[in-house]
Amino acid sequence: MSKQLRTEVEIQASPERVWQVLTDFAAYPQWNPFLVRASGGLAPGERLTIRMQPVGGRAMTFRPTVREAVPQQRLRWLGHLLVPGIFDGEHSFTIEQLGAGRVRLVQEEDFRGVLVPFLGRFLDRRTRPAFEQMNQALKRRAEQAGP
Repeated sequence: MSKQLRTEVEIQASPERVWQVLTDFAAYPQWNPFLVRASGGLAPGERLTIRMQPVGGRAMTFRPTVREAVPQQRLRWLGHLLVPGIFDGEHSFTIEQLGAGRVRLVQEEDFRGVLVPFLGRFLDRRTRPAFEQMNQALKRRAEQAGP
Protein backbone atom coordinates (compact mmCIF):
# COMPACT_ATOMS: atom_id res chain seq x y z
CA MET A 1 0.00 0.00 0.00
CA SER A 2 1.23 3.52 -0.72
CA LYS A 3 0.20 7.13 -0.32
CA GLN A 4 1.68 10.35 -1.62
CA LEU A 5 1.54 13.86 -0.18
CA ARG A 6 2.52 16.72 -2.48
CA THR A 7 2.58 20.45 -1.77
CA GLU A 8 4.15 23.37 -3.56
CA VAL A 9 4.81 27.07 -3.16
CA GLU A 10 6.16 29.79 -5.45
CA ILE A 11 9.02 31.79 -3.98
CA GLN A 12 10.44 35.11 -5.15
CA ALA A 13 14.07 34.09 -4.69
CA SER A 14 16.87 32.40 -6.58
CA PRO A 15 17.38 28.63 -6.48
CA GLU A 16 20.65 29.32 -4.64
CA ARG A 17 18.86 31.26 -1.90
CA VAL A 18 16.12 28.62 -1.48
CA TRP A 19 18.75 25.85 -1.31
CA GLN A 20 20.72 27.83 1.27
CA VAL A 21 17.65 28.18 3.51
CA LEU A 22 16.57 24.56 2.98
CA THR A 23 19.97 23.10 3.83
CA ASP A 24 20.90 25.42 6.74
CA PHE A 25 19.83 22.83 9.30
CA ALA A 26 21.29 24.81 12.23
CA ALA A 27 18.75 27.60 11.58
CA TYR A 28 15.67 25.30 11.50
CA PRO A 29 14.68 26.05 15.14
CA GLN A 30 14.44 29.76 14.19
CA TRP A 31 11.89 29.40 11.40
CA ASN A 32 10.73 25.84 10.62
CA PRO A 33 7.43 24.84 12.28
CA PHE A 34 7.52 21.26 10.92
CA LEU A 35 11.13 20.05 10.90
CA VAL A 36 12.03 21.84 14.11
CA ARG A 37 15.58 20.43 14.33
CA ALA A 38 17.84 18.77 11.78
CA SER A 39 21.48 17.80 11.55
CA GLY A 40 23.74 15.63 9.43
CA GLY A 41 25.59 15.62 6.14
CA LEU A 42 24.06 16.08 2.71
CA ALA A 43 26.02 13.46 0.76
CA PRO A 44 24.12 10.40 -0.49
CA GLY A 45 24.35 7.65 2.12
CA GLU A 46 24.67 10.09 5.04
CA ARG A 47 22.25 9.78 7.96
CA LEU A 48 20.29 12.81 9.11
CA THR A 49 18.70 13.33 12.51
CA ILE A 50 15.39 15.17 12.17
CA ARG A 51 12.88 16.24 14.82
CA MET A 52 9.44 16.48 13.18
CA GLN A 53 6.37 18.25 14.63
CA PRO A 54 3.11 17.36 12.82
CA VAL A 55 0.20 19.79 13.21
CA GLY A 56 -1.64 18.85 16.42
CA GLY A 57 0.50 15.72 16.78
CA ARG A 58 3.36 14.52 18.92
CA ALA A 59 6.91 15.40 17.94
CA MET A 60 9.16 12.54 16.93
CA THR A 61 12.79 12.11 15.94
CA PHE A 62 13.84 9.95 13.01
CA ARG A 63 17.08 9.17 11.19
CA PRO A 64 16.59 9.04 7.42
CA THR A 65 19.31 8.34 4.88
CA VAL A 66 20.10 10.93 2.20
CA ARG A 67 19.36 9.48 -1.24
CA GLU A 68 20.04 12.57 -3.37
CA ALA A 69 21.41 16.07 -2.82
CA VAL A 70 21.79 18.16 -5.96
CA PRO A 71 22.51 21.79 -4.98
CA GLN A 72 19.81 24.26 -6.05
CA GLN A 73 17.67 21.40 -7.43
CA ARG A 74 16.74 18.50 -5.17
CA LEU A 75 17.10 17.03 -1.70
CA ARG A 76 15.69 13.55 -1.07
CA TRP A 77 15.88 11.15 1.86
CA LEU A 78 14.39 7.82 2.91
CA GLY A 79 13.23 7.09 6.43
CA HIS A 80 11.71 4.05 8.12
CA LEU A 81 9.52 3.54 11.17
CA LEU A 82 11.20 0.76 13.16
CA VAL A 83 12.27 -1.50 10.28
CA PRO A 84 11.94 -1.20 6.48
CA GLY A 85 8.54 -2.26 5.14
CA ILE A 86 6.45 -1.24 8.16
CA PHE A 87 6.13 2.46 7.31
CA ASP A 88 8.68 3.98 4.94
CA GLY A 89 8.73 7.56 3.75
CA GLU A 90 10.75 8.95 0.87
CA HIS A 91 10.72 12.72 1.31
CA SER A 92 11.87 15.19 -1.32
CA PHE A 93 12.23 18.89 -1.94
CA THR A 94 12.50 19.92 -5.59
CA ILE A 95 13.41 23.46 -6.63
CA GLU A 96 12.07 24.34 -10.10
CA GLN A 97 13.32 27.53 -11.78
CA LEU A 98 10.34 29.56 -13.07
CA GLY A 99 12.16 32.66 -14.24
CA ALA A 100 14.69 35.19 -13.05
CA GLY A 101 14.54 35.24 -9.26
CA ARG A 102 11.47 33.00 -9.02
CA VAL A 103 11.15 29.29 -8.21
CA ARG A 104 8.59 26.68 -7.30
CA LEU A 105 9.42 24.52 -4.31
CA VAL A 106 7.72 21.12 -4.40
CA GLN A 107 7.70 19.19 -1.15
CA GLU A 108 6.45 15.64 -1.38
CA GLU A 109 6.61 12.31 0.35
CA ASP A 110 5.81 8.82 -0.84
CA PHE A 111 4.75 6.54 1.98
CA ARG A 112 4.87 2.75 1.65
CA GLY A 113 4.39 -0.16 4.01
CA VAL A 114 1.89 -2.23 5.90
CA LEU A 115 0.85 0.64 8.23
CA VAL A 116 0.01 3.11 5.43
CA PRO A 117 -3.71 2.13 5.22
CA PHE A 118 -4.05 2.79 8.96
CA LEU A 119 -2.19 6.12 8.95
CA GLY A 120 -3.62 7.71 5.79
CA ARG A 121 -6.06 9.98 7.63
CA PHE A 122 -3.35 11.08 10.07
CA LEU A 123 -1.12 12.00 7.11
CA ASP A 124 -3.90 14.08 5.53
CA ARG A 125 -4.91 15.83 8.79
CA ARG A 126 -1.54 16.34 10.46
CA THR A 127 1.32 15.91 8.01
CA ARG A 128 -0.03 17.68 4.91
CA PRO A 129 -0.80 20.89 6.88
CA ALA A 130 2.70 20.70 8.38
CA PHE A 131 4.18 20.57 4.86
CA GLU A 132 2.14 23.66 3.97
CA GLN A 133 3.28 25.50 7.10
CA MET A 134 6.91 24.70 6.36
CA ASN A 135 6.52 25.81 2.72
CA GLN A 136 5.13 29.19 3.80
CA ALA A 137 7.82 29.65 6.47
CA LEU A 138 10.56 28.76 3.98
CA LYS A 139 9.05 31.20 1.48
CA ARG A 140 9.08 34.02 4.06
CA ARG A 141 12.68 33.31 5.05
CA ALA A 142 13.98 32.92 1.47
CA GLU A 143 12.30 36.14 0.36
CA GLN A 144 14.03 38.09 3.11
CA ALA A 145 17.47 39.49 2.37
CA GLY A 146 19.94 36.62 2.73
CA PRO A 147 23.18 36.67 4.71
